[in-house]
Amino acid sequence: MVVFQQGERALQILPPIVGTVPEARLNLVIYHMHQGEVQEAYELMREIEPTSPQEYILKGITNLALGQQLDSREHLKVAQQYFQLLGASASECDTIPGRQCMASCFFVLRQFDDVLVYLSSIEAYYPNDPAFLYNYAVARAAAGKYKEAEPALLSLQSGGSSEELSRDYVFQMWLARCLVMNGKARHAWELYLKMEGTQESFAMLQLLANDCYRAGAFLYAAKAFDTLERLDPNPEYWEGKRGACVGTFQQIIARKERKEVLRDVLAMLKSTRNPQVEYLARVMKKWARENGINA
Repeated sequence: MVVFQQGERALQILPPIVGTVPEARLNLVIYHMHQGEVQEAYELMREIEPTSPQEYILKGITNLALGQQLDSREHLKVAQQYFQLLGASASECDTIPGRQCMASCFFVLRQFDDVLVYLSSIEAYYPNDPAFLYNYAVARAAAGKYKEAEPALLSLQSGGSSEELSRDYVFQMWLARCLVMNGKARHAWELYLKMEGTQESFAMLQLLANDCYRAGAFLYAAKAFDTLERLDPNPEYWEGKRGACVGTFQQIIARKERKEVLRDVLAMLKSTRNPQVEYLARVMKKWARENGINA
């Protein structure tokens, strides 16, 4: 009844029978994982030498979750090995859990093209599973398939059980990267503005600054580096801002960016106390005068 009632009364019923009914331990591990109690789940599996597919999977999952929580490469390596042992075994390699294990193994190894091979082979079995669809979308983004990943991520924002996933800041970061790489830097910047002031907003700024620069979206790279510099006067942020401002200026000259943006660029430059600012501003203002722009 505990299992069929989504873990209700699990802590009263399961612990006393852990040594008697083999499934009790595994279901208690699953209960703790659903509650986000990673350490408790890990401790239950720590001394278990797996013999069944379910034990291999839970041994891998608990090590993976703890490895992510503690940033422990050792636990992640152990997780990868358990996933590979099951996923590559003759009895499980063609089962859905076996293929999920191989996808997880390659996820840990950061071999995302291989992840996609395994996830695509079982996609039909998970048409409405938010966790599967999220992992599939992230794997596509991590493999550089941004055009496929963006709509996949956006579809998870449409409510239901996937809504909680889409509010997670890691989800927002992947979505921002896809938007930038798909030429939608303004939409990515709007994502940052919604989370401005939160604990994770600094990481989002760093991602936007570097990704926008890489994608040639120099105006939004400059905005991100400018904000980072105000929060932390690191010389690297000035260097990034300087490059992004010059890149924006080049795009204005090439008519790939609006002339009105030059005022924003000059304002961002002036917020930095650096001897290079005066020279850059002088060159930009001279061009503006020669081209009849009020800057």
